[in-house]
Amino acid sequence: MSESATKQTIRRLYEEVVNEGRLELLDEIAQPDHHEHNPLPGQVQGVEGLKQRVSMVRGAFNPRFTIEHLLEDGDKVAIMWSSHGTHLGEWLGVPPTGKTYDINGVDVFRLQDGRLAEHWDVVDVFGLMTQIDVLQATGHIAGPLMCT
Repeated sequence: MSESATKQTIRRLYEEVVNEGRLELLDEIAQPDHHEHNPLPGQVQGVEGLKQRVSMVRGAFNPRFTIEHLLEDGDKVAIMWSSHGTHLGEWLGVPPTGKTYDINGVDVFRLQDGRLAEHWDVVDVFGLMTQIDVLQATGHIAGPLMCT
C-alpha cells in the first residue's frame, strides 16, 4: 500500500527540511500564508515564519527527528515524533549547555491544496528544559530563562 501525498508532504517536512535543513523546500510544501497556532517567541506567520522556526530549532539543538506515528484524517495529519539532539546554540535566551536530550511531541497539520496551511503542537518542553539543565527535576529554574 503506497503512502498518500499528504503523508509524503509531512515526511518531507521532517526528513528533508527539519533533519537536513533544506529550508527552500518549504516554498514548495507550505502555503505562503501558513498559520502557526503556537509560534515561538519572535516567530512571524507565513512560510517565512516556518523557515524561521526550523532555523531556530536547528541552530539551538541540531536535532534528529524520528516519525513514530503518522495519521491522516481528511485535510489533517497528526504526527507523533521523537527527537534527539544537543543544546549547541542559544534557545529562548538560554546559552548553550552542551547537554543532550531525548523528547517526544505531537504535531497536527492542516493541509490545503496539498500544502501545509496550519500547525498546532504539543511538545515535552519540561523534559527538554530538565535534560539540558535549565530546570532541575524539582521544577526550579537552574539558570537564566527568558522568554520574550
